[in-house]
Amino acid sequence: MTKRFWLMKSEPDAYSIDDLERDGRTTWDGVRNYQARNHLRDAKRGDTVLFYHSSTKPPGVAGVARVTREAFPDPTATDAKSEYFDPKSSADEPRWFTVEVEFVERFEDLVTLDELKADPRFEGMLVTRRGQRLSVQPVEPEHARAVIALGRRKRAATR
Repeated sequence: MTKRFWLMKSEPDAYSIDDLERDGRTTWDGVRNYQARNHLRDAKRGDTVLFYHSSTKPPGVAGVARVTREAFPDPTATDAKSEYFDPKSSADEPRWFTVEVEFVERFEDLVTLDELKADPRFEGMLVTRRGQRLSVQPVEPEHARAVIALGRRKRAATR
């Protein structure tokens, strides 16, 4: 099976790369978009995740995570106390799924969306397209590797 790459968005005031580094691993729950949910169901153990800080100034890739557990029913969907509760989802017929991810590395500086848009190497990358708001999206291997290399180079330059 071929390793895949994903970009997963989180608002840093809700859950940041620093939180993932502290926790070591987490479930990527609360996804309530069918296309993003389908991407989660396609994620496999060992896949690489670009951890993206959204709804912040500036938005960008903050680090790297890895999928450690493949898709399973999102428990927040059936928890009436959760902000992600969905009364149409049940244990017998789950509507929403999550994966578990673990921390790999944090970039010293974000690889910003503006940097991605300005660099021709990232042409065609979904996150650079206007209106592309999916919280979970596939990333081409060459794009993911270039983002990671850029994040590491920025870190090395600050030392």
